[in-house]
Amino acid sequence: MSRKIKSYTSEFKFKIVLESMIKGNVGEIARKYNVHPNKLSTWRTEFLNNGHVVFERNPDKAAEQANKQVKALENLIGKKEIEINLLKGYVDFYAPLDGK
Repeated sequence: MSRKIKSYTSEFKFKIVLESMIKGNVGEIARKYNVHPNKLSTWRTEFLNNGHVVFERNPDKAAEQANKQVKALENLIGKKEIEINLLKGYVDFYAPLDGK
């Protein structure tokens, strides 16, 4: 007879890790939520080692969005410079020779 492996959502893990950090008692929280204490300890370690990633994701997205906007504006400037050069060429071509 095989054992079924339980899977937990990230929200559930975060909730009980946070509660265990506040109360400081891994065993009590593990019993309360029917999770093995070793599993909860592992989640706590992962949280302490990688918790900073949560706060780094948003600035990365904002920076990525800003870079996309900068590229779009640079493309627009390039197009406008081409238009200006074309118009200057037309003006020079069609300008009267007497300078009036």
